[in-house]
Order: sequence, then C-alpha cells, then structure tokens
Amino acid sequence: MKFGMIGAGMIAGTHAKAIRALDGGTLHSVFDQRPEAARRLAAEHDIRAFPTMAEFLADPELDIVTVCTPSGAHFDPALAAIRAGKHVIVEKPLEVTLGHVDQLIAAAEEHGVTLASVLNRRFNPAMDALKQAVEAGRFGQLTSASCYVKWFRDQAYYDSAPWRGTWALDGGGVLMNQAIHAIDALIHLAGPVAAVQANCACLAHDGIEVEDSAVAIVEFANGARGVIEGSTCAWSKDGHPARVQLAGTGGSVFLADESFEVWDFRDERPEDAGVRSSLMKDGSPGLGANVPSAIGFEQHQRNFGEIVDAIRNRREPATSAQEARKAIAAILAIYQSARDGGRRVVPGN
Repeated sequence: MKFGMIGAGMIAGTHAKAIRALDGGTLHSVFDQRPEAARRLAAEHDIRAFPTMAEFLADPELDIVTVCTPSGAHFDPALAAIRAGKHVIVEKPLEVTLGHVDQLIAAAEEHGVTLASVLNRRFNPAMDALKQAVEAGRFGQLTSASCYVKWFRDQAYYDSAPWRGTWALDGGGVLMNQAIHAIDALIHLAGPVAAVQANCACLAHDGIEVEDSAVAIVEFANGARGVIEGSTCAWSKDGHPARVQLAGTGGSVFLADESFEVWDFRDERPEDAGVRSSLMKDGSPGLGANVPSAIGFEQHQRNFGEIVDAIRNRREPATSAQEARKAIAAILAIYQSARDGGRRVVPGN
C-alpha cells in the first residue's frame, strides 16, 4: 500500500521513517501548505511533493494518508482525504473536539474507508504482557489505576511555532499532547472512565493559553480509583519515564515506558520469570521526556503495520477512531472539571 503524508513538520519525519521501515507499505508522496517544507521532506526521502491538496488526493496510486498537521488542524485534511476515498491515519490526538471526532467517524463509515489514529505506545512487548495479565484476571478486583507523565519542555519549545500552547491548534497542553499516550494506555488497560475531578494550571511557561501542570482524580466504570498527573515543567537530568500503574486484590504492576518497575502477583505463573528476565526497568532515561526528537519511530512502524493488516483483512484496527476517542473524551472532561472548580464530570458520550 502506498502512503502519503499531509504535513511536513517534525512528526512527519517520524512517520516517514516508520513507513519506510514497514513491510507491506511504501512512502509515496507528501503535501504541505508550505511548499518548501514539502519539497525538503520529499527530497530527503525521494518521494513526490504535490503543490496542492487536491492534486495530492486525486493521485490514484495513493492508498493511505497520514495527517501530520497541528492537532487542531486535523479535521479538514482528514475529512478531505476520507471524501477522496483514502484510508486515513491521524497523528494523536485524532481531533481536539468530540464533535469533529464523531464527524470524521461518520464520514469514514459513509465512504467505506478506515479511519485510525496513532496510539503508538500500545505497541511494545511490555504493554502486551500487561494487557494479557489484565485479560487473564490476574489483578483480582482492580482497585487502583493511575498514570504519571512528568516531563520537561523549555520555553523555546512553546515559542518554536505560533500554534503551540493554543487551545485552537494545540487543543490543550500537557494532557492533550504529551500525556495522551499514557492516558490511552491507562484506559486500554483499566477500562472506561466513569468520571473525573481535576485541577489544571500553567505554572512555568509564558505566553501559552494551556496547562503545563494537571492532576485529576479518576473513577473507572469497574469501580477502581486512580490519578492522572501530567507536567511539562518537571526538569531532570535524564528525564522521567511515563508511568502507568495498576493494582488490585491479586497483584500490582508498575509500567515505566516500555519496561516494568514492579511485576508482582499473588499467584505466580510460569510466564512471570520471562517477564522479570527481559522486561524489567534498567534505569535508562524516559523516551522523549526532555527532548521530543529523542522518540524513535519503531512504535509508529508497528502501529502502521497493524492498521495495514486491518485494512487488508477488512477489520477494525486496534487503534481505530473509536479507540482514539476514549482518551480525548477523558481529557476534555478533565479540562471541563478544572474550568468548573474541580466538580465531578462524566466524559462525553
């Protein structure tokens, strides 16, 4: 299948590397409203740069479009690609309002194409092992489920583009942009969010509209309680890993990026020795915790590969638009709670 990208910024470089490493897919083309940016990316990867979106989408060789524009500018190109009959993969978040998410889902159904999102942190062996433990009921009654993303972004990061730190085009701050993968993982593992109570603030950055610090109390549909905490003003020399922590009456597991700090169950099983020998934390720095460009492309590659397989086998991908919607709904509920003085908010249906 041939891939084309809309947007030629930093994340497009990650998409390009992931697609080029993919079995069953080739990088074919790019379009950006900044022609010079598209030409640079095209030259780097020996692909075609189109001068207009209409010409890009009219290309009969193009099968899949990845949308790499700023978060609040996902809707228009994604909708145009869907209406052109292309399968669409949107970088996280799928969109920044539930109304736009639902319009895209409806359009994809109408035009018979696949709409999926990038939820790349789901694609690693540690996440697979943890999901299997959840599905096997090893936690007993799940009582605690939390995630923590304590990263650092300097002022220059927000000053690097006028859309950064704005509600309209960034869609939010640390929760919508940095912590969304951990929040997605938390919901993927612990199940639906029933309600949140939250407090958000901008504590350490100038000239931005959105939060750089957020804390929310979370109630899950299964009765578990937990915390979502995010920060882009938590400096450290090497960076902190993104953490997802589950605990229940039968066990506790603390995930840090792609490895475990704790893997502890009341009832031991033979596979536990393998987890402890190959997937325990080795003390390496958190991926992208301090420097966004340090994040690799391998998880994107696996994410794209799963979507290609889903398209070929006419099934829903694991990172479908409906899956992507869950974390967005939870984050928007957190923002609503914070605006309303911390009142209890149920995520939008």
